Amino acid sequence: MLAPLQGFTEAPFRRFHSEIYGGADAGITYFSPFLRIEHGEPRQRDLRDIKSELNAGLHLIPQLICRNVGEFNSLVEEIRLAGFSEIDLNLGCPFAPQVRKGRGTGLLANPSALEEIAAAMIAMPDVGFSVKMRLGVKAPDEWRNVMPILNKVALSHITVHPRTATQQYAGELFMDSFAQLASEAAAPVIFNGDIHTPAMIDQILSLPSRPAGVMIGRGALIRPSLFAEWIEQREWSKDERIEKLLLLHDRIFEYFSHNLCGDTQILSKIKPYWEFFGLEFDRRQVKKIAKANNIPAYNAAILSL
Repeated sequence: MLAPLQGFTEAPFRRFHSEIYGGADAGITYFSPFLRIEHGEPRQRDLRDIKSELNAGLHLIPQLICRNVGEFNSLVEEIRLAGFSEIDLNLGCPFAPQVRKGRGTGLLANPSALEEIAAAMIAMPDVGFSVKMRLGVKAPDEWRNVMPILNKVALSHITVHPRTATQQYAGELFMDSFAQLASEAAAPVIFNGDIHTPAMIDQILSLPSRPAGVMIGRGALIRPSLFAEWIEQREWSKDERIEKLLLLHDRIFEYFSHNLCGDTQILSKIKPYWEFFGLEFDRRQVKKIAKANNIPAYNAAILSL
């Protein structure tokens, strides 16, 4: 499974990743960055992402983030109208503004709201729901307060990033807590977090807790070939990885160039990818990309790679 990352794993990335690395044929499930309520209504740009023609032929599951059952119902209604029958609930976003508002991991601290959301899920047997979560906001045992609630719902799976929200994306992975959660969850449990090589996928799948699969986010942005390498059961050479990565970049950049207006808008969308893509290259070359303030300078920096 390819994890949802705001600003990165949107429709263009999903489309061209699948075409270049065989995502659809390989059975990869893609998740949309979360849909949310903004100014009292589902955010339109999120809806455009899941309705995009670029999603054709992909196994895409929209993800939503909410703080109460009202937000949940509004978002589910829009997602269903868009033609989807699978929906993922975000209980794992560690971004402080969302957590403070009771969304993402913050919803783990509000069992009463989660109870109402679970009841709404149960009342929609024609929708396949799943959950992506962390172990807690501050402590790795906070999941215990909500697991009885989640176990009431016939979830297709629960994806677990075994950190707390306060840790963000660094620090210890609480593997013992992950194993305990997996033993108490009624649904299959998917592992998410710090997977960077094909061998690491095998290591995770062979854990005593027997995860049902893996979800990879940042690792698949740094190394988009990761799924293909694991399926082929061989590590690609650096030259192979770079060749395909640059092709992926070119396809995304071409799409932005044709669908966005002006150098500033295009560069603001494409340059953030180099936070991840750039780790395959010399740092001095990547700095040229970061400093480029117009398309000709950006193209020159890319050619230098």
